[in-house]
Amino acid sequence: MKRGIGILLSLGALATVAYFTASKWAIHHKTLTFHDPQRNRPVAVDIAVRRDREMQATAAMITLPVAILNHGNTVKFTEYSFLANLLAVRGYMVVSIQHDLETDEPMVTKVGEEYAGRQPQYDRGTANIMFAIDELRKIQPNSDYRHLTLVGHSNGGDISMYFAKHHPDLIQKVVTLDNLRVPFITEGKFKILSVRSRDPVFKADPGVVPDDDMCRKAGITLIKTSYQHNDLSDRGPDHVKFTIQAILDKFLDDDTPPTAVETKGPAVTEPGRLSFSAPR
Repeated sequence: MKRGIGILLSLGALATVAYFTASKWAIHHKTLTFHDPQRNRPVAVDIAVRRDREMQATAAMITLPVAILNHGNTVKFTEYSFLANLLAVRGYMVVSIQHDLETDEPMVTKVGEEYAGRQPQYDRGTANIMFAIDELRKIQPNSDYRHLTLVGHSNGGDISMYFAKHHPDLIQKVVTLDNLRVPFITEGKFKILSVRSRDPVFKADPGVVPDDDMCRKAGITLIKTSYQHNDLSDRGPDHVKFTIQAILDKFLDDDTPPTAVETKGPAVTEPGRLSFSAPR
């Protein structure tokens, strides 16, 4: 097991160097701000796409797969470049959306209410995603907006899970980094990966993370780590980002249907080590 983890980390480090190098010249980053007249609200998006793939899509030679990246509370939409670059190198058009504005009311926790009172944020995030997709269709029509890969950290992970719950027919895969409020979808309609922290402050609400047996039945992959909740963004140390990239890379490579996946139950995480509940 130790040898396997060491190999994974080494491969993750090598892959990250490649992604970082490629991002300097091969990935086109641009930030656009759309205006939603119905809500009188700006919606800023940061788009990352490989230049060669973008040119092929513009020439109608290919259709770009689309990944929607959702940020955590108080973290900016541009602070997940380690994920955006990895996805872009793999050929995705990556759309990072700024969900929160300085003029928005602060997010509060209301114990006893559904999603701890966060549903207004999830409804707003869903509206932002749908509006951004409609606007992007005008700019890049040769992209697949009907088979989305959703990726989100913390509150952004909850937005991803909430969106997938209400629009399952638009979803191909869901990846969350420590979502805490919205329960996992367990119908097995699409594959789910979740990287979990071990943080004394940030803990998932009861009923959010399914048990081992449900994960096996639904094709859900849980990766338990000893990382802190706030380390799962660009703000975290490099070794954390390297490892998450390696995990995500492996998950995206697996195209077996979720109902055909067998998983092993997650073991107790030791400090500095990973425990896998991954498809075999």
